Amino acid sequence: MANRTIDHAITATSLTSAASDPTHAGILSFMRRRYTKKLTGVDAVVWGIPFDAATSNRPGARFGPQAIRRASAIFDNDPQYPFERDLFAHMATIDYGDCLLDYGNHQKTPATIEREAAKILKSGAFLLSLGGDHFVTLPLLRAHAAVHGPLALVHFDAHQDTWADEKGRIDHGSFVGRAVREGLIDTEASIQVGIRTHAPEDCDIRILYGYDVEEMSTQAIADTIIEQVGDKAAYLTFDIDCLDPAFAPGTGTPVSGGPSSAKILSVLRKLGALRIKGGDVVEVAPAYDHADITAIAGATVAMYMLGLHAEELAERESLA
Repeated sequence: MANRTIDHAITATSLTSAASDPTHAGILSFMRRRYTKKLTGVDAVVWGIPFDAATSNRPGARFGPQAIRRASAIFDNDPQYPFERDLFAHMATIDYGDCLLDYGNHQKTPATIEREAAKILKSGAFLLSLGGDHFVTLPLLRAHAAVHGPLALVHFDAHQDTWADEKGRIDHGSFVGRAVREGLIDTEASIQVGIRTHAPEDCDIRILYGYDVEEMSTQAIADTIIEQVGDKAAYLTFDIDCLDPAFAPGTGTPVSGGPSSAKILSVLRKLGALRIKGGDVVEVAPAYDHADITAIAGATVAMYMLGLHAEELAERESLA
């Protein structure tokens, strides 16, 4: 015990140091990363956006960042499966805390999220955001598109989120349609995976429906995504209700007939060829969860996103 520490999130002296907190104790940042607002020398940022005023069914995703952080404590400091590496040995990663939002003035929310995201992206860091309902992806896309231009959207979800709405409306079911109309995403390079509902329009985005995902192998799904996106800069957004409610009951709008967490994680693992410039995990609503099933799934998806970025950084270093 002499060399062990606790509360690594505030006691860490290095952004690449491993934590030794017991999984049942210590301050719960995401994967024990240091809590800080300092962006100098940072490769990746994890940021919470506790907003759920745009939900159309069950609220509660404002507690998603807390739940995902808590669940991430199960990731100990062995090499992370299936990446076979300490993700943070060569990837300086911080937990930036949460976005401060005015719960009584939701019309200010989009600009607040976009402004803070832009500040983080200006540092050159990779941004992984934890929602919150799926509306938060719209201002995140605005911030990322301002840096990278129109993005290929890789969208895991049970819903298309292309419902029409009027300008300025706050709605988690219309962010894709809004992003298309604002020119934030390249529809020809975008894809939606796991869709199990119908919306009035598809915005010319390719769709792999729930039955497609059920019948296809994980390699075939990944190959389809990679072929669709090509070498376009991509943004990966993961609504936890992409998973069947058996694997993610703690969400606002669950839809039966979805894939298992094992299948979709296998797909994510195979997306290393994509140029992923940012990502988010949204719609974890812990009030409807059981034994942290959904929170664990959300934390694992987030860890995979960081794992893909760690591999990208390692490849860059090897080529330098």
